[in-house]
Amino acid sequence: MKSLIILGSTGSIGTQCLDIVRIHRDRFTVSCLCCGKRIGLLREQIEEFAPRMAVVAEEKDAEDLRRDYPDLVVLSGDEGLREAAAGEGDIRGLAPTLAAIEAGKDIALANKETLVTGGELVMRRAAEKGVKILPVDSEHSAIFQCLEAAMGNRPASVILTASGGPFRGYSLEQLENVTLAQALAHPNWSMGRKITVDSASMVNKCLEIIEAKHLFGMAPSEIEVVVHPQSIVHSMVRFTDGAVLAQLGTPDMRVPIAYALDWPKRDTTGAPRLDFAALTSGLTFEVPDTNVFRTIPLAYESLERGGTATAALNGANEVLVAAFLAEKIRFIDIQNTLLKVMDRYENTALDTIEDVFKADANARRMTEEVLSSL
Repeated sequence: MKSLIILGSTGSIGTQCLDIVRIHRDRFTVSCLCCGKRIGLLREQIEEFAPRMAVVAEEKDAEDLRRDYPDLVVLSGDEGLREAAAGEGDIRGLAPTLAAIEAGKDIALANKETLVTGGELVMRRAAEKGVKILPVDSEHSAIFQCLEAAMGNRPASVILTASGGPFRGYSLEQLENVTLAQALAHPNWSMGRKITVDSASMVNKCLEIIEAKHLFGMAPSEIEVVVHPQSIVHSMVRFTDGAVLAQLGTPDMRVPIAYALDWPKRDTTGAPRLDFAALTSGLTFEVPDTNVFRTIPLAYESLERGGTATAALNGANEVLVAAFLAEKIRFIDIQNTLLKVMDRYENTALDTIEDVFKADANARRMTEEVLSSL
């Protein structure tokens, strides 16, 4: 049986991961559950899956859990996350991921920020330790699956698909007036609030470009993006002979989660089968409008700059999305401010995890300064 440590067990990916465990209890056991604030749901998960360890953000919550579950090892804070990932008892995922790599554990990676901020560190150390990084994001899982079918042939490029979000076809003027409720109404996927806003601004695709570079060893020029509103083709791989392989399916995260957990095997997930007869409107593709969604070029620019540029991009975006979710800024201010911050950011070398944290803090400070002038 595979023993799972689930960082973020109460989030969208974490709860769907546990859906897979429910279906295949003969193959998976849960050794550790980690969460931030949704302690009530965590308690339900502890009752159902009986892990030996839990990690929460606040020590007060840890004390309550220790009192109510005396046989459960309960840790708290960032140090607890690192210890859990190593099996010893957002950017927050970077340190525990590196700890898990040092412990020789394969990783089913759903946390975008880990590779966006510290991809060079993570992939280099994973290679040195012989650890597999198995992507959970639907787009990167699709590319991974296509490459598995490619029999070792190197792709000429990878093609990330994007739904386009709720504002596909909008002009810059229209983006000036969109509301929080509109930004949170994704047409195809049910996700957390932060990633849903990222999808609406297409920053999500910006981050996925950076991830693809690290996961698959692609040059920025070898990473394409196409808008595919139906979200049936999850991504594609192009080869030098002109062939393109694509991975298709209904929009359901249980499929890529299960593939990462049980790779290279496939088994039931509970996801509905794709009904081709029901696709009466067809499958369409279009080029993203980078004159409106101006964050996409930032991914390529940040990769070309190297160093800590991608960490800065991520940190600035996190500040901006939090401000938008708190209704302190407009939706259009996310990309406008990102462009200003990245234009001013002084890039530094990325050699250690401390370099990532320093770049993140500097970018957050710069972003707050720009916002204060709005």
